[in-house]
Amino acid sequence: MTTSTRPTNSRMAAVFNLPNQLTSLRLILSVVLFCFIGWEFYLISMVLFIIAASTDWLDGYYARKYGQVTTLGRILDPFADKVIVCGTFIFLAAIPVMSEVPLGLRAWMVVVIVGRELLVTALRSFIEERGSDFSAQMSGKLKMVLQCVAAAAALFYLSYLDPDAADRFALPEAPDWVRATMVGSLWAALVLTVYSGIGYIVIAVRLLRRS
Repeated sequence: MTTSTRPTNSRMAAVFNLPNQLTSLRLILSVVLFCFIGWEFYLISMVLFIIAASTDWLDGYYARKYGQVTTLGRILDPFADKVIVCGTFIFLAAIPVMSEVPLGLRAWMVVVIVGRELLVTALRSFIEERGSDFSAQMSGKLKMVLQCVAAAAALFYLSYLDPDAADRFALPEAPDWVRATMVGSLWAALVLTVYSGIGYIVIAVRLLRRS
């Protein structure tokens, strides 16, 4: 009995290793983050977003360095990334004042971001089922970084909102550099989102032609 349980315990420990625990923590933090955005605690939300996004780099680095890459991690890690990034942009687009910011976040931008993620996920599943490699490209990684910067900048911009303002569409009294950082990082993230998505489509077409 004792002997038979040891391999099981060891397999469980391998599956629920530190990288996968960090990924699970990111999912939990994303739920807490969405609650704070809904409650309009934007500065706290920005801190939570940065912490959660940082665990993505940390768990990936640890898994590769110590050889703790698991099947669960390969599934859970990109899922957690999409939940926190796409979810944050969806919550931001639902805030009335965001639609009033010149060149700011619009609902169609969120559709592009979410649509790109769904497309790449579908392509990766389709290609890897046929035994081909469809690993993340550098443009995809840079896209993730810029999206995180844009989301954090938007939350920081919203932290300047007057909580007692009667007009729900009144713009935050934020410095110009804060608004410029938000708008600039948002459009840069959007351009790279489209660019990286097209790149993945080209790679998928080439792989399918070879097969």
